[in-house]
Amino acid sequence: MFALIVFFISAIYSSQALANPACAVCTVAVAASLEIAHYLGVDDSVVGVWAGAFLALLGYWMIVWFDKKNWRFAGRDFWLIVLSVAMIGFMYINKLEYSPRPILIFFMDPFLFSVILGAVVLILANHFYQWMKQKNGGHAHFPFEKVAVPVLSLICLSVYFYYYPLCNPVEELYNF
Repeated sequence: MFALIVFFISAIYSSQALANPACAVCTVAVAASLEIAHYLGVDDSVVGVWAGAFLALLGYWMIVWFDKKNWRFAGRDFWLIVLSVAMIGFMYINKLEYSPRPILIFFMDPFLFSVILGAVVLILANHFYQWMKQKNGGHAHFPFEKVAVPVLSLICLSVYFYYYPLCNPVEELYNF
């Protein structure tokens, strides 16, 4: 909730529109809210959705940085996004135990599944926004549509995982 408030305030008061995928304040707000959400006892599948989106944003920022340095190679964008999302193992390595189980057709850890799904939803929402903008003559339908489409997509996925959690309760996963 804190991240959304900071996210919308920064979007409202931004004075300049940048071509970057997300503003730096929004990225930092999401990162800070992940630990707060864990502390408050939010289910790990919901936290995983936002962690995946955060790591995908870091991948987008890395692509922008590589463009500034003029570093180009085959498959660069794909591998930068994949490597950034793979960093989830380093963020929560001491807090979660790996416990794979069947989810749909996959056999993987529920937290890892929600992280991957969060990253995919953010990327697809950004592509959907670009498609909608192209169909509207290169203009957004309403102010801050670029912010609203991905955030609403992630909120919908978070609400789904809130009511149908994939992970065990928080008390079982942590050793406090």
